[in-house]
Amino acid sequence: MRAGIALSPETPASAVAPLLAAGAFDLALCMTVAPGFGGQPFMPEVLPKVAELRAAFPDLDIQCDGGINAATAVAAVAAGANCLVAGSAVFGASDPAAVIAALRQTLQARFGPM
Repeated sequence: MRAGIALSPETPASAVAPLLAAGAFDLALCMTVAPGFGGQPFMPEVLPKVAELRAAFPDLDIQCDGGINAATAVAAVAAGANCLVAGSAVFGASDPAAVIAALRQTLQARFGPM
């Protein structure tokens, strides 16, 4: 079992840094939309927070959730995320398996095998 902490888009990394430094959590979830409902557009202004967390905690699992699709997944991983949640992009598609395969292919083409 693992423990994670979620940060709303407006929550700064500094709010959870002491807890992460103390080892209280295994994962930091950076919400890239306002929490509450699916289908919202990705908020790129969250990416500097992802990069800040990655720089401070190189071995931490950093997850992005909200508005993840092939284009935004690349931006999130480039910023430092190593876990992604793609809800509406997958479950709103007529062929969810094809969307997942395309996400993997896009990320592997850019970042190598994962």
